[in-house]
Amino acid sequence: MKKFRDLAVLVVDDFEPMRKVTVTQLRQLGLEQIMMASNGGEALRLLRRHRVDIILSDWNMPVMTGLELLCEVRNDESLCRLPFVMITAESDRKHLEQAIANGVSDLLVKPYAPDRLEASLERAINWKPRPPKAAQAAKALPPNTTPDGAAVQSATPEKPTILVVDDTPDNLKLLSDLLKDEYRVRIALNGEKALEICHSATPPDLVLLDVMMPEMDGFEVARHMREHPGSQSIPVIFVTALAQDKDRHAGLELGAIDFVTKPIDPDQLTLRIRNFMRYVTLHREVQAGYDSMLEAAKLRDEVDNMMRHDLRGSLAGVISLIQNLIATDSMKQMNRYQVDQLHAAEEMTLQVLGMINLSSELYKIETGRFRLEAQPIEVEDILQRIVQLARTTFKHKQLTISMSTDEVVSAEPARAFGDAMLTWSVFQNLIKNACEAAPEKGMVSIKLQKRSMMCISITNEGMIPIEIRDAFFSKFVTKGKPGGNGIGTYSARLLTEAQGGQIAFAVSNETATTTLSVQLPLIPEGFVEPDAGKRNPRFGQLV
Repeated sequence: MKKFRDLAVLVVDDFEPMRKVTVTQLRQLGLEQIMMASNGGEALRLLRRHRVDIILSDWNMPVMTGLELLCEVRNDESLCRLPFVMITAESDRKHLEQAIANGVSDLLVKPYAPDRLEASLERAINWKPRPPKAAQAAKALPPNTTPDGAAVQSATPEKPTILVVDDTPDNLKLLSDLLKDEYRVRIALNGEKALEICHSATPPDLVLLDVMMPEMDGFEVARHMREHPGSQSIPVIFVTALAQDKDRHAGLELGAIDFVTKPIDPDQLTLRIRNFMRYVTLHREVQAGYDSMLEAAKLRDEVDNMMRHDLRGSLAGVISLIQNLIATDSMKQMNRYQVDQLHAAEEMTLQVLGMINLSSELYKIETGRFRLEAQPIEVEDILQRIVQLARTTFKHKQLTISMSTDEVVSAEPARAFGDAMLTWSVFQNLIKNACEAAPEKGMVSIKLQKRSMMCISITNEGMIPIEIRDAFFSKFVTKGKPGGNGIGTYSARLLTEAQGGQIAFAVSNETATTTLSVQLPLIPEGFVEPDAGKRNPRFGQLV
């Protein structure tokens, strides 16, 4: 097929016969550029040396599993946009959700027919990298519903197909009439026609095969089926007048699932076929379930991305209006209460915007998919803004919240190198926590120093409980804080380290204080800054 001819495909499977089967099927679909790897490590080496357009990988492999290979590919800047089709018999939903969360393009259930492989390649060609799911995953949709709760009309399931092969037309009619109400029935008068149907893009789900036929008997037909990748997994039931044990044994050796002797008992044959077709239906349901999971994940992400984009735009507009108002002479005409309310509105809007950004960024960091696009950050300006907002928010506690800088910082702008919004979130969390932990009329001090890195220390009266000190920056660790969820310090650590920084704490028994220390990289020598006219001076972000 011309649409696949120019594609370069990498087939990864530790089982050599399966690799060859997949390669043969790909060649039948018109693909010419095919590479093979026996494990994930070998696959990565090939990916970094050769052009590859699509990866077809088995799930269970030694050295590196298919899931581990998928994660490696998605974490590599040069490979992360490659379509990745997972070939699997895996049925653990958690594992499948992991694959979907890490950006698998399609899931292909073994065994599969050539038309299903073709459909999977089509999906891979049209696949586009999805944004990661939010750290707090969207609530799962009820079965057969859309995000707005509307019911989805399920398509009528297609009938399984049975191929009846017999050189006697009366036998073909008998079996066809017997099965046509429940199944889609195809017929073949000889072995050559039977093989043609089995090797087509739409092979049958089951073959009822006569043994005694001229030119090519049923045993030879079955043998050819087992030698061809497109038909080797199609189940066969021999329907024959041969009744000797040696004939039954020969049929079973060729992979037959049953052996029915003529004259047939219609009720018994129908029952045997129906019992087996439950397996066919189950296999289809598994594949359909995988497809539905992928589609649901794609739909959730598209809706989530649209909402995130729309909310960001609206909130950025609100922040701009508030900050412009703060920067104008209008502030002089407001009383103290109005000024405080304006600052409170700015703080809450910034917090919501930060939450929206962090919901995706934290997930990227946790799964190793975050890519830092570092720019100069006005750290002193960010800290001053957060301190000002904290004074308003915690006014009822009558805290003394102070900020100081060393001589180096006082002489030149205090600028670090990282992501402005992540830096805002780090210090907004840490300063808020310090103010919450400090007693009424207590002290919180922030100090900014320039060393080999930009160093920021936040000190508050009060000490971290001994019970949680060893795991202070771990997820969900909290004690004695009403409504605390243990995410603040955990996210501060992740966001700091994602920018190449460091975070630590120290507790002083002598002064009964806690100090959080954050170090962020300085602007590297030789870095060419963007046009100053395009920089937002408040946050150091490009607009």
